[in-house]
Amino acid sequence: MFEKQVIENIKKDELLERVATFAKEGYRLVQISCTRLDKLVVDYSFDKDYKFHNLRFELPLEGAELPSISDIYFASFTYENELHDLFGINVSGINIDFGGKFYRINEERPFNKPVTKSQEA
Repeated sequence: MFEKQVIENIKKDELLERVATFAKEGYRLVQISCTRLDKLVVDYSFDKDYKFHNLRFELPLEGAELPSISDIYFASFTYENELHDLFGINVSGINIDFGGKFYRINEERPFNKPVTKSQEA
């Protein structure tokens, strides 16, 4: 049996307030992820008592920015550096910023590239 998971669509400007509320209520940060569609879809997942609550918002493919939550959930700096290196999202105020060197990769923001016809097959 699977537990119901809440996916709450929010505006990027609501992120810090909502995350601070989760921290005060005793939720743990599970993960931060991003998916490239015709825009970037970012999900922040939290858990309390085996119940997941996800915050979701969209960012543009170019010039994407968001505030760090590492002052609230310290370990989020790993996810935030990953968002920067793999998707090109600028995250302001990260507690530990690797400056684009979190991963050793040959290509900038490799997961935020358009898919070519040869890749679709």
